[in-house]
Amino acid sequence: MHFSLPLQFFRSLTGALSALLFLAGCSEPATEPNATAATDSDTAPVAFDTSLNMRDFMNLILDPAADVLWDSAGWVDSRETGYEELYPTTDEQWDYVRRHAALIIEIGNMLALPGRAVDNDAWLTYANGLSQAGALAMEAAAVQNEEDFFQAGAQLYSVCTACHQSYNPEITSKFATN
Repeated sequence: MHFSLPLQFFRSLTGALSALLFLAGCSEPATEPNATAATDSDTAPVAFDTSLNMRDFMNLILDPAADVLWDSAGWVDSRETGYEELYPTTDEQWDYVRRHAALIIEIGNMLALPGRAVDNDAWLTYANGLSQAGALAMEAAAVQNEEDFFQAGAQLYSVCTACHQSYNPEITSKFATN
């Protein structure tokens, strides 16, 4: 069974995330207990609100963006519907998946933020790997290269699987309830 949400939902999600990121960049530093600060030698401390728990971060931010990529690459062969290619077929569809690939890049960056990163070792490697997979998907979508887009999705899956094995091995599927 193939489940897809209306295009308008993802446009709204993308717009909302963009607006939040824009507003976060314009707002005063957070003073909440889970806010952390980083300093740049030329500027005042920058605050990051990392209070969204990891489960919600994954379910509400990363999973929807990754699902757009995974649902837009490869093929499905089922008894009910037969053979169906999942690749985008219009410029608008390729632009849509390209925007979600860009979200994956930035989600990798968000996972590396002080206060969100679990450690400065493997966690940062996985966060960087997520961003790299997003960049590959973004490049492939820009030139509408189905094979490279599929391979970027495979790389994204590998990074997610390796991270889950390292940091949350009890996850057996993304639909598991813990």
